[in-house]
Amino acid sequence: MSMIFGVGITVWMTILITLISIGGFFMLRKFLKSMPKEDGKSELDWQDYYIEKSLPLWTEEGRELLEELVSPVPAMFRDVAKRSIAAKIGKLALEERVELITIDVIIRGYIMATPKRDHKMLKSHLENRGIDYTPYQHLFSS
Repeated sequence: MSMIFGVGITVWMTILITLISIGGFFMLRKFLKSMPKEDGKSELDWQDYYIEKSLPLWTEEGRELLEELVSPVPAMFRDVAKRSIAAKIGKLALEERVELITIDVIIRGYIMATPKRDHKMLKSHLENRGIDYTPYQHLFSS
């Protein structure tokens, strides 16, 4: 009985330490993103800025496309991914001074906001949606 109890406690401690470590890792990443940079604003502040400034440029079709593009992201991380992608799209739109955020701007911002390790999955997702990404091939290599 005491051997089973000891093994159970050891397994439980291992699971608990693993889960706490994973949570700590994500909390550290969030903390580092909230730290101010040289300009006095953090990454999260800039995200909020670009989203707020580009909000009038979004169309209903653009919002639906963004929602569709982030659908493969696990539900737990989907809101964070959507905000960071929308901020990148907004930054791109503001830099180019476009009147409306078009599908072209959305696709370019989506590719630029996606980490390189996910580009293979991104390409297959775009193919599944019937979106031709060949004009944006140069963005995958940069």
